[in-house]
Amino acid sequence: MIINKNELNKFFNELLNPHDFSDYGPNGLQIDGKEDIQKVTFSVSATRHSVEKSVELKSDALVVHHGLFWNFHGAKTITGPFAKRIKPLIENNINLWGYHLPLDAHLEVGNAASLAKKLALEHLISFGDYKGSPTGISGLWSRPRKAKELKNDLEKILGRSVLHAPAYDNREIKNVGIITGGANSEWKLAVKNSLDAYITGEMSEHDWHESSESDIHMFAGGHHATERLGPLALMEAVKNKFNIECEFIDSENPA
Repeated sequence: MIINKNELNKFFNELLNPHDFSDYGPNGLQIDGKEDIQKVTFSVSATRHSVEKSVELKSDALVVHHGLFWNFHGAKTITGPFAKRIKPLIENNINLWGYHLPLDAHLEVGNAASLAKKLALEHLISFGDYKGSPTGISGLWSRPRKAKELKNDLEKILGRSVLHAPAYDNREIKNVGIITGGANSEWKLAVKNSLDAYITGEMSEHDWHESSESDIHMFAGGHHATERLGPLALMEAVKNKFNIECEFIDSENPA
């Protein structure tokens, strides 16, 4: 099966609505490549590894959550390690799409929603706020769960150890807010919304103490691990829509 680059770009725009977000960098097509696409690779980040693997797999497009261009980096020369990410894409005419907050927040294929579904959370609604846009989801269970039970489930889903800052009152958990990745400070928003627990990727020393002392359970499962699920879900959506060859490129990243 072959699809046109513009057809895939239209699908992404209609599904993810990237123009609704004020993000940390550009969402959408970041490097222009081949017009005709037969194979698409997906990964969490546009790293040297995912780029070189895409070349090896003869991919026509690489779709990631973490693209190459970020406002906080400012202007960058295409030299050193950065060049080793960009040059193979251009030399091999590989398209690069990147979707950051749109893939965090999406209620069907988003990172948070994908994790919530694996946890069997119900009544999912948008959660989080970055410049007026949602960044994750919240949901609930009909039966309260013990924190240890949730931690064990998270570790099975994510395939790694999970940090748990236990609430001082040790309450059982009925409702949860999820923002994946580096949203460790957003436990405060979960408290504001009267949630029992908050799940994210990273946790700082002071967040451990302050979340516990605010009587909310906080779980951190790793930035990379919590953000594998959205690209995987997006890949399945592309396969189902276009019946095109797709492959996920994983990478070693314990952070």
